[in-house]
Amino acid sequence: MAEEGFQMVRYADDFVILCRSEEEAQQALLKVEEWTDSAGLSLHSEKTRVVDATRHGGFDFLGYHFERGYKWPRKKSVQKLKETIRCQTKRTNGHSLDTIISQVNRSLQGWFMYFQYSHPTTYPRLDGWVRMRLRSILRKRQGKKGRGRGRDHQRWPNDFFTACGLFSMVTAYDAAGRPSLR
Repeated sequence: MAEEGFQMVRYADDFVILCRSEEEAQQALLKVEEWTDSAGLSLHSEKTRVVDATRHGGFDFLGYHFERGYKWPRKKSVQKLKETIRCQTKRTNGHSLDTIISQVNRSLQGWFMYFQYSHPTTYPRLDGWVRMRLRSILRKRQGKKGRGRGRDHQRWPNDFFTACGLFSMVTAYDAAGRPSLR
């Protein structure tokens, strides 16, 4: 593709071809179709498309969603993280809070390292969701029902979890020197 004058970003068998116009993109698509046909391969019909990433809709690539000059984790990537955290933060979890936070931190740090270049609005909601899960555990241990919310924010403020060593993606993003929207 470089010989044809196209800029291509690839990882294994996934790739994106960056173009300046829709005409150029259609031309690139024809070249790729010719190449795959000659190699006895086929393109995935649902994944192969021409997209104007400067408009609403964008596209997904390697766990990220790209749209209008921004990138953030695609919904499936966020759901996978939440499912992992849910397994680690069951209300009936018999481990100490320190042990639970240690397990959660490994998941959060790994996820953050991959998605650290996301739009900054990605992190506050996820940090809050993780703290809600931990507050729910603490509520259960006090014999209360439901998830952590309302007065639980005064009982166990965010600083409480910081003191317990909970990894904060917002803090990590800020520490990396990236621009903040706050």
